[in-house]
Amino acid sequence: MIIPVILSGGSGTRLWPLSRAMYPKQLLPLVGDRTMLQDTALRMSSVEDVGPITCVCNEEHRFLVAEQLRALDLGQPTIVLEPCGRNTAPAAAVAALLLAGKEQDTLMLLMPADHVMIDKEAFAAAIVKGRAAAEDGALVTFGIVPSAPETGYGYIRVASGQGRSGEACPVLDFVEKPNRSKAEEYLASGDYFWNSGMFLFRPETYLKELETTAPGILSACREALRLSKRDLDFLRLDPDAFSACSSDSIDYAVMEKTRHAVVVPLDAGWSDVGAWSSLWEVQDHDAEGNVKRGDVLMHEVRNSYVHATSRLVAAIGIQDHVIVETADAVLVASKDRVQEVKKIVDELVRQKRDEPMIHRRVYRPWGSYETVDQGDRFKVKRITVKPGAALSLQMHHHRAEHWIVVTGTALVTVEDQRIDLGANQSTYIPVGARHRLENSGAVPLELIEVQSGDYLGEDDIVRFEDNYGRA
Repeated sequence: MIIPVILSGGSGTRLWPLSRAMYPKQLLPLVGDRTMLQDTALRMSSVEDVGPITCVCNEEHRFLVAEQLRALDLGQPTIVLEPCGRNTAPAAAVAALLLAGKEQDTLMLLMPADHVMIDKEAFAAAIVKGRAAAEDGALVTFGIVPSAPETGYGYIRVASGQGRSGEACPVLDFVEKPNRSKAEEYLASGDYFWNSGMFLFRPETYLKELETTAPGILSACREALRLSKRDLDFLRLDPDAFSACSSDSIDYAVMEKTRHAVVVPLDAGWSDVGAWSSLWEVQDHDAEGNVKRGDVLMHEVRNSYVHATSRLVAAIGIQDHVIVETADAVLVASKDRVQEVKKIVDELVRQKRDEPMIHRRVYRPWGSYETVDQGDRFKVKRITVKPGAALSLQMHHHRAEHWIVVTGTALVTVEDQRIDLGANQSTYIPVGARHRLENSGAVPLELIEVQSGDYLGEDDIVRFEDNYGRA
C-alpha cells in the first residue's frame, strides 16, 4: 500500500499578493476550481492500492487544510501540525515514524502540496516504476524530464545514456541551480533531470538512512512525536522538541549521502509554480498568449498574466507583464522579473505591514471576516458564520461592538443574556462583557460588526471557551 504524505508547510511568498503567510498558495485555486492541495490529494486517484492521506502542515493553516481535505470525501486524513517550519527532512521523518511498522509493505509517497501535474496517467505510470524500486529498498526520487534550460531548479544527474531510457536508474549527483550556459549543457546531454522534490520509499528505509546521515534530526523528531498531543482532529508536535530540530531538506540530509538513491523520469506537465511566470506557462492562453482570471479587459496585450479578484482590471498596450489585483494590493511586474516579488514582501515585513500575512478577508474555522472600513477609534467588518458554527466565548478590554444581522439567524450571548436575532435586527456588546456569536440557522449568517474604542487590534481578545481548541 502507498500512503500519500502531503507536505503543506510553505508560505509561497513569490506568488504575493494572492499568496500570503496565513493563506499560502497551496490553499488557493490558482489553476482550476480546486485548490492546489486538493489537486495534489486527488492526483492519487489514478494510482492503485493507495491508503489514507497523511498531511504535514503549519499549525496556523490547520482548519483550512482540514476543511479542504474533508471536502474531497477521501476518508479521514492524518493531519500533523508543525509548530515551526523545519524543511522537508524532519517533516518526512515524523511521517515515517508514524507509518513505520504499522502495515507490512507500506510505502510512503512524499508530495509537496503546491505543484501542478497535468498528465495524471503519466504520473501513475512513474509511480508504478518507482514502486518496484522502493519495495526493493531504494530511496526513489522523481526527476522531471527538462523541457528548457531552466536556471530556477536543482538537477539530478544519472550515468551517460541512462537518462533517455525512461526507467529507474541510480542517481550520480544532485546539482545546485545552474547558470544559463550550464543549464543548456544539461539539457543537451540528456543525463540530467529537474529535481521535483517528490520521493517514494519504505518508512523504515528512510529512518535507517536518516539514523546514519542526520541522527540529530531523527532524535528530535522522535521526541517531538513522543510528546505530541491530540487536538481535535490534529496531531500537534511538541513545540520545544521540534524547534530544537535542525532545518534540512531531504536532499541535503539523506539523498545526497545515501548509496540507495534512484531516480524515475517523469514527463507529466509538472511545474512547482514558483513564480507568476510559471503560473502563466501552465495555463491555457488566448490567441494573443494571455492568461486572464476574473473581471479583466484587455486591448493590444500580448503574453501577459492578468488576475482580478475584487474589481475590474483593464490593461492596454503591454507585453510580457503580470498584473495581480486583490482587495488590498496590486502587483505590476515584468514577467522576466517576477522572482523579485520576494523583495517587495521582505520590505513589507520590514515595515511591519499586514499585507504579507493576511488578506482583507481573514478565514477562521467558524467562517470569515473582512474589514470594509476603518479610521480613528472605529472599524467596520463583514462577518460570515457557517451554519452550526460559533465564535469563542470572549471579551475585549478596549473595544465595544455593535452587531447588525444582514441574513441568517444569530444566537447572541452577552453575559447571562441570550438573544435571537434575525435580518435587520441588532445588538450591542459593551467593553469587557463576555459574549459569543452562533449561527443557529441552516444558511450562512452574515452580519456587520462596528467596533469602537481606543484600541482595535486583533490581539485584544480573551477566550474563555472555544469549539476549536483556541481557548
